[in-house]
Amino acid sequence: MTSSPTRVLTDDELDLLELALGGAIERLPFAGQGPVVLTDTENTPLAEVAADGSLTPLKPIATALGPQWDEALRVPARDVAAGAAPGTTAVWLAEPPTLEDATGIADVASTNDVVLLVPVSRHTEPGTVGASGLTRAALGIAERIQGSNGPSRDATRVVVVPWPHGEQAPAPSDIAAAYGAEQILVPPAGRSERTRTSLAALPRAYADALRRVYPETSAREVERAAAAGHQQGTVVFFTGLSGSGKSTVARALAAELDDEGLGTTLLDGDAVRHHLSKGLGFDRESRETNVERIGYVASLVAKHGGIAVAAPIAPFASSRAEVRALAERAGARFLLVHISTPLEVCEARDRKGLYAKARAGAIPDFTGISSPYETPLDADVAIDTSQVEVPEAVAIVRAHLGLPG
Repeated sequence: MTSSPTRVLTDDELDLLELALGGAIERLPFAGQGPVVLTDTENTPLAEVAADGSLTPLKPIATALGPQWDEALRVPARDVAAGAAPGTTAVWLAEPPTLEDATGIADVASTNDVVLLVPVSRHTEPGTVGASGLTRAALGIAERIQGSNGPSRDATRVVVVPWPHGEQAPAPSDIAAAYGAEQILVPPAGRSERTRTSLAALPRAYADALRRVYPETSAREVERAAAAGHQQGTVVFFTGLSGSGKSTVARALAAELDDEGLGTTLLDGDAVRHHLSKGLGFDRESRETNVERIGYVASLVAKHGGIAVAAPIAPFASSRAEVRALAERAGARFLLVHISTPLEVCEARDRKGLYAKARAGAIPDFTGISSPYETPLDADVAIDTSQVEVPEAVAIVRAHLGLPG
């Protein structure tokens, strides 16, 4: 780690960094002249920008669960381009392909290599298919095409590539070129009028079905009740030592739930410190204030039917109890998840070198070293991430929430 100044990246900037490190864009539009170290909201150094604008990777960008994060699929642009044959066609899959789209893609794949580009946003709009679903749909198309080719045919290549698509992402044609494609196909543009009409009718299908069963006045009341239905909100509150894995599990859980359209808000400890609790110290009073602020915001999210996932260290039982009370007063479910990874494991996996600094006296009031951590006696779930992998940890939490895995 250098002594260069640092810049904490937003989600969109993290996506641009991944594109730059993978060779999809030449320079970062936000970095300016270096040297500067680029970090995530957990202050993990990810890359350093030199005076000439060149990038040196330092640590991997944090990933989450879901096929869109699979390393075998999320291949850097330069590597995909290196394997692209002349005439390679990119297919832009920003929405699930229809049967007509699938046929068109198969026709292209009969003569040219195809790269199915899945733009992966970190935020899914309610009611839309998220990145996990789009990636699974793309894999299904690829499997269908390759299966129809037969084992003996010298088939063209069909590659599924999820790529980071933030608000500042380059144009589709530029991304397609970066991944080695000479042309780009955007399925909605070529759909027939029949398919367009069928898709447009889908949102009315439920209403039309109601009117085949009920008289008009009854149908309106059933529709109104369905629209006004209020889902009970939930607060999932993770607590644990620095380096225990709570942020990793919380991010993975929030990403999965959000991708399923469940309206999830992530309140991670370090990110909150940059915004909601900026200026607070790390003495006991400041720590409890920070946790209670997180709990208050989480209770507001849950009060209106959302899911709030929070992941501060939250070392003190009193502030954790206050967060539980805030959620329950809001009429929300509350799940306290203790990430119980042992101190020695947390210290060994420390990405930011904080434990070493704390033991050297450079960081006062550091939880687990110079400040206590009060082990929860009322945890609803306890998970040791030195024994349980992240996907299994997420499945355990989902099961306690009554959500299918």
